[in-house]
Amino acid sequence: MQVQYLEVMVPKDIEIAFRSASKGRADAVLALQNPVATFDRKEVVKLAVKNRIPAIYHSIEFVEDGGLMTYSVSINDLFHRAATYVDKILKGAKPADLPVEQPTKFEFIVNLKTAKQIGLTMPPNVLARADKVIK
Repeated sequence: MQVQYLEVMVPKDIEIAFRSASKGRADAVLALQNPVATFDRKEVVKLAVKNRIPAIYHSIEFVEDGGLMTYSVSINDLFHRAATYVDKILKGAKPADLPVEQPTKFEFIVNLKTAKQIGLTMPPNVLARADKVIK
């Protein structure tokens, strides 16, 4: 496998990155968390579909906007866990005494409509592992 890092620092870099990925005949894209790409996520998703490049994203919002898939931390779970910390603090616990926790719940979400648009057939065993499938 060959990895090509394509930096996105400003909005115009999104199109340049996908052009480079397409010219380089990329088999897939891993869209890392980035403020520019997150703000312009509809453009990122549009270009991935236009170039027929399977892409995995860092948050569900990309998939809800037409991205192929995400495997990421469950934000709802993080909010619930944060609420337990607030409860403990309001009951007198010192924040410095509370342990730092790592995320424990992750979600795998697949958008079948997008898979069809880019000509990708998702294997049944992959779909069986998904927490949610968008049709």
